Amino acid sequence: MNLRHMEVFRAVMLTGSIRGAAEVLHVSQPAVSKLLAHAARQSRLVLFERVKGRLVPTPEAQQLYEEVEKLWRGVERVRDVTRSLGDPSSGVLRLAVSASLGTHLVPRAVALLYERHERVQVSMEILIAPIMVEALLDQSAHLGIAMQPIDHPNLSAVRSYACGLACVMRKDHRLAARREIVARDLGGERVISSPAGTPYGQSLRRAYGAAARTAKLDVEVRSAASACWFAQAGAGIAIVDRAAVAGHSFGDLVVRPFRCRESLEVRILRNAYRPLSVLQQSFCDAFEQAWSESLR
Repeated sequence: MNLRHMEVFRAVMLTGSIRGAAEVLHVSQPAVSKLLAHAARQSRLVLFERVKGRLVPTPEAQQLYEEVEKLWRGVERVRDVTRSLGDPSSGVLRLAVSASLGTHLVPRAVALLYERHERVQVSMEILIAPIMVEALLDQSAHLGIAMQPIDHPNLSAVRSYACGLACVMRKDHRLAARREIVARDLGGERVISSPAGTPYGQSLRRAYGAAARTAKLDVEVRSAASACWFAQAGAGIAIVDRAAVAGHSFGDLVVRPFRCRESLEVRILRNAYRPLSVLQQSFCDAFEQAWSESLR
């Protein structure tokens, strides 16, 4: 007997008739009769006898029904798990995130995710690139959302985005009145930057161009958020990626586009040998929406 045979047999046992089983299973009565007869042949048992026009289960059928009921509880659990995996209302999502993306974009994406899946458990860690790679490879993180280039043969990019730069400063700064900032405006200014030995710092140096010779690159910090805090304290102006200041994360600062050819790449990464779950795909869609809201 296969599962379909068992389903028909169980329906007849529960309803006591071919007609009742057909209504429960949403099939025709001849279909139920055919499947029931086939089940009897396959099992080599007499399952029912007609007594005064009614189907009466044999003792063998009663004993078989007890076993089928035990099995059917497992079948129902499989169906429940399948439904939950297809449209998860709960689950666990572990994210490894570059610092710039943890100020607004990832929190916003998680908020959007909760609109679709109310009981999801989310954990987010701010990690530098080498540790993010390790987390994705050992599967302690499901997804990595990285600001700086990460290339590894066992990692795969799910989505990628080009992120421009912005200049942030206090409201009383002389450049705050401008609609956009260009490299030549940095001449003579104290610019809060990143170490030249990092990929992020190298991108900023390329963006400064010739202005790097006359700008005061006296302050170096490791994250865009730190650069914004220094700017807020009046230590200078900062050139950062636009993701770091998306969503008015630093409300007391003036944010202006920094016009240049340089851009940074944001990638959503996964373990190349672990396909996306429905929940992980849903987060990627939510991040796409958060990016569109904030940066397009």
